[in-house]
Amino acid sequence: QVQLVESGGGLVQPGGSLRLSCAVPGSIASIYALDWYRQPPGKERELVATIRTGGSTNYADSVKGRFTISRDNAKNTVYLQMNSLKPEDTAVYYCNAKNRYGNYYYSWGKGTLVTVSS
Repeated sequence: QVQLVESGGGLVQPGGSLRLSCAVPGSIASIYALDWYRQPPGKERELVATIRTGGSTNYADSVKGRFTISRDNAKNTVYLQMNSLKPEDTAVYYCNAKNRYGNYYYSWGKGTLVTVSS
């Protein structure tokens, strides 16, 4: 199955910033929702942020005010700008796309590891 490709992770100090990218293998212009998820070590995958076709967004309470999701329909790419990073943001970050019924378009990619540590 076709997978998404996440990139931009790395090691960053607390308070630092990273910008993640997700290359979608197809047009995203009409995709209902694009999501970023994360899976901290030893924990379940959790939804971090969503951006919908009309541009509306939602964020997990733990990242509100620090993370910003955006989409570039021309490049078929979704981004996650992460500022004021905390050690608890350490996780593998994944993206995916859903239709309005909540069904995923793609298989999960390999994700990109974000490590926040001094």
